[in-house]
Amino acid sequence: MAVVVNPGLDRSEETSTMLHSVQEENLKTVLMNPNIASVQTNEVGSKQADTVYFLPITPKFVTEVIKTERPDGILLSMGGQTALNCGVELFQSGVLQQYGVKVLGTPVESIIATEDRQLFADKLKEINERIAPSVAVETVADALKAAEEIGYPVMVRSAYALGGLGSGLCSDKHKLEETARKALAMSSQILVEKSLLGWKEVEYEVVRDVADNCVTVCNMENFDPLGIHTGDSIVVAPSQTLSNEEYHMLRETAIKVVRHLGIVGECNIQYALHPSSLKYCIIEVNARLSRSSALASKATGYPLAFVAAKLALGIPLPEIKNVVSGKTTACFEPSLDYIVTKIPRWDLDRFQGMSQEIGSAMKSVGEVREWQR
Repeated sequence: MAVVVNPGLDRSEETSTMLHSVQEENLKTVLMNPNIASVQTNEVGSKQADTVYFLPITPKFVTEVIKTERPDGILLSMGGQTALNCGVELFQSGVLQQYGVKVLGTPVESIIATEDRQLFADKLKEINERIAPSVAVETVADALKAAEEIGYPVMVRSAYALGGLGSGLCSDKHKLEETARKALAMSSQILVEKSLLGWKEVEYEVVRDVADNCVTVCNMENFDPLGIHTGDSIVVAPSQTLSNEEYHMLRETAIKVVRHLGIVGECNIQYALHPSSLKYCIIEVNARLSRSSALASKATGYPLAFVAAKLALGIPLPEIKNVVSGKTTACFEPSLDYIVTKIPRWDLDRFQGMSQEIGSAMKSVGEVREWQR
């Protein structure tokens, strides 16, 4: 069986780990859109994939690769937002069904449920989980109407968007009209939700297998309160200001939500937590590896890319050996014997004329990490 893998990642280490994980199961791999410099200069990267295509991840190019290679399965959760969006388009257009390509790991229906803001809200309401009062809209007029019902200030979030693109805090009608118009130019749907500015932002990395085993690998806390994108905020793992009650409340909620959504593999769930009470709201779930996944892997020693690839192939957590300990399985949660800090960096000299204010749309170009055990 050949597997088309769409990393779309600038992290060659995660790509290499994931390919190694897949090929351990004696599967041929077709790699699209890797980090070109890494694959051409790194002997491991160039040899691990059976075939490499230096092509952008778009429905047109992925379809051509599928026609040529005729894979049995495709991995979407390793390629960030770009791969998810492309996979959804290929599914909805019937290309995957036409060529008999199975989506490995999290089903496309579950991916759509996490990306479509209205479907996501409806899914959470089914299990009585808490989200901020919100309305999904597709026009500026409907956005203004929704804000009048919810009350200002409101937060605008785009569906199917990378790095918080198009999002923003709106304190009045004029700001909302401007933000909604820009957001709808890049996305077909936006969410208008009540602002929770000032609440803590907390994130959990979770893995789940086909047998419904579920593990929380790492939890993180943003140094900045809600309103600053995670990529532009200092992030500390594990969280330093949560009480034991808060930690376990959010952990249990994460497992409950991930099971209900039907995630298979790795994902992260983001929360807004009131700073002086047990009130919380779920912001979003990303059904894929992300910047936070890379941070969590390095912090805990739990190889998320390796494990997620195995899970996508239908291998349950108890059958995956923990490559760090060599004794336990991937079904054990890592011990909290570390502290890691991720600090964003910006290239202000290169991007002249840009606003230097940080907000809900990411502007950083990378990060540095410090950790101690």
